[in-house]
Amino acid sequence: MQTKLQMDKSVNSAIRVLNPLLHTDHRPWPLPRQPWVMAQVWHDLLFAHWPIPAAEMAALLPPGLALDVWEGEAWVAVAPFRMSGVRPRFFPSVPGLSAFPELNVRTYVRVGDKPGVYFFSLDAANPLAVAIARAFFHLPYLRAQMTCQSEGDGIRYASRRTHSDAPAAELRGSYAPIGPVYTALPGRLEAWLTERYCLYSVDKRGRIYRGEIHHAPWPLQKAEAEFERNGLAQAAGISLPDSPPLLHFARRLDVLAWAIQTI
Repeated sequence: MQTKLQMDKSVNSAIRVLNPLLHTDHRPWPLPRQPWVMAQVWHDLLFAHWPIPAAEMAALLPPGLALDVWEGEAWVAVAPFRMSGVRPRFFPSVPGLSAFPELNVRTYVRVGDKPGVYFFSLDAANPLAVAIARAFFHLPYLRAQMTCQSEGDGIRYASRRTHSDAPAAELRGSYAPIGPVYTALPGRLEAWLTERYCLYSVDKRGRIYRGEIHHAPWPLQKAEAEFERNGLAQAAGISLPDSPPLLHFARRLDVLAWAIQTI
């Protein structure tokens, strides 16, 4: 039976997850002074990471972005999950528009002293969200037909890209957590891969933008996965190695995002 102290700690931990602004001491730099503009919740997320030779990855980046590496190697992630509660500041979530699956392909970059994430693609099952993100955040969102279904403790996931003038790409498979929840320790690879608090995007003119994000530390679990189809990285021009990926799962993460700023 839990003691009152253990219950109080569990409640406080849940509050921090639901309100990310109550948990800021883990950040590598202070929160932006401007107010956040977008809130969203990420559910049932899998990080599938592969090491990639740095020279190969650097050749795929837009000018102005410096590749971030871990012990000389670049990393790419394929990350399927689903979103809920997607809403602008001061507005409620809208049924049918605020919850949908999403699937990202990302690597790790930095500009100056701020390491962040660069997305090669972000497939989503919400055409309106795709249009807004492309127009206002200069992110390579792409329309797709997608399903994300629970199977016991795990997830059955399928995505087929439908966006016109974009390379065909499909992912089908299942994944599940296989260990207890933990927070990655600073200085470890899994913290370097996941604890990123800004994204970078590039518009058609080559201008670079930074978008700040905030959330509590990732509640990670070790994971297992089986992919029947996994063509998202290849569609971005990335050749995955034959070695098995490094897998992590997160059940839920509440996220705040700020408006992008030109660098």
